Amino acid sequence: MNVPIPGLLALVFSCSLCLAAPAGKPNIVFLFTDDQAPDTIAAAKVWGVDHSQIETPNMDRLFNGGTSFTHAYNMGAWHAAVCVASRSMLNSGRFLWHARRAEKDGFRGMIRNQRLWSQRMKAAGYETYMSGKWHVTAPPEQIFDHVLRIRPGMPGTVKAAYQRPTEGRPDKWLPWDASNGGYWEGGKHWSEVLADDAESLIQRAASLGKPFFMYLAFNAPHDPRQSPQSFLEMYPLERIRVPRNMLPVNPHHAAMGLGPTDGTGMRDEALAPFPRTEFAVRTHRREYHALVSHLDAQIGRILVALEREGLAGNTCIILTSDHGLALGRHGLLGKQNLHEHSLRVPFIISGPGIPGGKSIDTRIYLQDAMATALELAGADRDGIDFKSVMPLIKGGGDVHHAGIYSAFGRRDQRAVIDGSHKMILYPADQTVLLFDLAKDPLEMDDLANQPESIATKKQLFRRLLRLQKETGDPLNLAAVFPDLAG
Repeated sequence: MNVPIPGLLALVFSCSLCLAAPAGKPNIVFLFTDDQAPDTIAAAKVWGVDHSQIETPNMDRLFNGGTSFTHAYNMGAWHAAVCVASRSMLNSGRFLWHARRAEKDGFRGMIRNQRLWSQRMKAAGYETYMSGKWHVTAPPEQIFDHVLRIRPGMPGTVKAAYQRPTEGRPDKWLPWDASNGGYWEGGKHWSEVLADDAESLIQRAASLGKPFFMYLAFNAPHDPRQSPQSFLEMYPLERIRVPRNMLPVNPHHAAMGLGPTDGTGMRDEALAPFPRTEFAVRTHRREYHALVSHLDAQIGRILVALEREGLAGNTCIILTSDHGLALGRHGLLGKQNLHEHSLRVPFIISGPGIPGGKSIDTRIYLQDAMATALELAGADRDGIDFKSVMPLIKGGGDVHHAGIYSAFGRRDQRAVIDGSHKMILYPADQTVLLFDLAKDPLEMDDLANQPESIATKKQLFRRLLRLQKETGDPLNLAAVFPDLAG
């Protein structure tokens, strides 16, 4: 079950690279994945669980050779395509609803004023490169110097991938069947194509001899969950664990804005039948793990390319994802919810001047990656809502953002985290959920109806109202939850 690791990787992340940054601006490579849950890197210990079941040797080396943030969050989304909001925030540096207004305008004002991420890097003296998934309304050709390939939000939908599997019935889905299209459209898996593009761009960057910013965005491990057969064979079905917080059906499914539980509701949720079964959840998680390991192998190719061109010693790598994924937890398959498994993502930064083997549990937003890159580049950060994580890496305190705000839909779901407590609200039926994340990180014990929780709920509600103002959220929660506002 071992995936070969190129020998050169041992050089890429040698401890000597973490002691001091070479003179001049560091190159910055941003590796962005899609739908990658926080517990999908074997070396990480998310929720205190051993994740050695999944094989990610290249991401493990990034994890062990750099600094990781164990509590990196996406702020949310205004509609079901959560990646649109996540990427719009990332590239604009604006909080959720501010980014929404810019996105509706195609970011024309920001482009004109040179305010998007790549434009700020260019103004700081960087050559800018992009390939892979974009899913942002700003035309990438206008804001990057070099663009190789633009992928859509997800590979083409494959009908056979839905409402499956049912135990005891034939399952015709084969993740390696190229005739289904999807990731195989064009004849070569899209993750492999992006690695090809990255190798080409890295070679071009090396020939120019300028500091560079490279935005490399994988579609994986978003569904359809397709990968070569050899990667599926790494994960026998009987070895796949079922999450402890798995449910057959989420009791708040309709109130969350996910539609009916008959396969006609939210697209992500229709991938497996209702009610969820252990067999179906194991099958989807097996295919997901295989897709993650295949993605990891392509990341390894990118790291080797940096070493081959002599760039590894002065290149910072930031790895994160646009949001997480449920995959059976809380009765859910997708990311259109505000539970930890869908809001949180891996977040690793590795390279010159970055301590190796360091893990930080301060809560951050994944979009802090933009502000961090701008600081490393000495670029302008005026008007950026998100914050660089470099002060945290340097030991500057344990508070970063004044609470974590999350939203899904214009009025479907809202959440706030302050201290150890998290409150989730579903306005459609005035549902309130309350969790103590320190004691209950898997969100299995709802405390909302306990009399002693009243003060905690009101305190969290006040914090949420303040964060609504900061993020530009127009929803009047006080009118929906008068008992919390009082």
